[in-house]
Amino acid sequence: MLKVVNVVGARPNFVKIAPIVAEMKRRRDHIQQILVHTGQHYDDAMSEAFFRDLEIPEADINLGIGSGSHTQQSASIMLAFEPVLEREKPDWVVVTGDVNSTFACAFVASRCGIRVAHVEAGLRSFDRTMPEEFNRILTDQLSDLLLTPSADADDNLAREGIPKDRIVRVGNVMIDSLLRALPRTKSSSVLERLNLEPREYAIVTMHRPSNVDDAVVLAELIKALETISEQLPVVIPLHPRTRANLSRFGINPSSKVRVIEPLGYLDFLALLSQARLALTDSGGIQEETTVLGIPCLTMRENTERPVTVTHGTNVIVGRDPQRIIDEARVALAKSPSADHTPPELWDGRASKRIVDALLSS
Repeated sequence: MLKVVNVVGARPNFVKIAPIVAEMKRRRDHIQQILVHTGQHYDDAMSEAFFRDLEIPEADINLGIGSGSHTQQSASIMLAFEPVLEREKPDWVVVTGDVNSTFACAFVASRCGIRVAHVEAGLRSFDRTMPEEFNRILTDQLSDLLLTPSADADDNLAREGIPKDRIVRVGNVMIDSLLRALPRTKSSSVLERLNLEPREYAIVTMHRPSNVDDAVVLAELIKALETISEQLPVVIPLHPRTRANLSRFGINPSSKVRVIEPLGYLDFLALLSQARLALTDSGGIQEETTVLGIPCLTMRENTERPVTVTHGTNVIVGRDPQRIIDEARVALAKSPSADHTPPELWDGRASKRIVDALLSS
């Protein structure tokens, strides 16, 4: 019987771990799993909504870490996670993505001599100013099994000297969650509540420090969204960091831009899947829109998911307001198309391949 500790810490982790937990549950005769929530995202209401929407069981262990600087948060997670491993003595620790919990728990497991499997390994933005890039690189160096979503990730790891026998391409586990949940979004009333019509609005998410921590940059991005809103409604489920900075900088979006509270996974997916256009600085939304066939403008200078550009609907537009406006007009001028083919292995079966890899390693 293989004993596995699955780690979650932030909402992007929840989406990635949900299908893995479900697949391990189906193979309970072969795997004993323990779910550890570090508490990196500590909003109880939002965490509960995501766990419910993604059908994740309640965490077996909650470390309750909360907020802090990247260093403080990582150190706190390490100190709290080590006793868990000493007590449970698992065969594997499975970490996903690139948040502080990912690196911190991989580091502790590696120091304790416990094998680490990294889901979504090999992604690179080549931008060392991003905290996520730091977490990705170090987690991959610490991991014994690197589970990649795409061929470019394999290539990145090979360039960094990771032995080929430690790399397994499994596909994109976020898409497992998306395809599993999509039929259930039909029960969501979010469009009715917001008085929106399918394919007649744009959805926006932005939370990265480079976009929302600078008053000038944030004001210009809001102005660009206001210009786009003259063509169709723009809806922003507002990240707490962005909300705090809008207030701090005295930036008040016009009524043309619909600012709403953060949404649970099903409501957000319902809103995203029926949008005409998405604008984001998130990594996951680049992937989800690629599979959904929704035009996506990424408000960053780079992406760690280039396959969403070469094989998907994503366009990197940076932070220049005029370019954002121009590319939005180009996207909106095109007729919506249902003709799109997801990247290889983005088929809803990544979690099965992940568990297969753990059992055979």
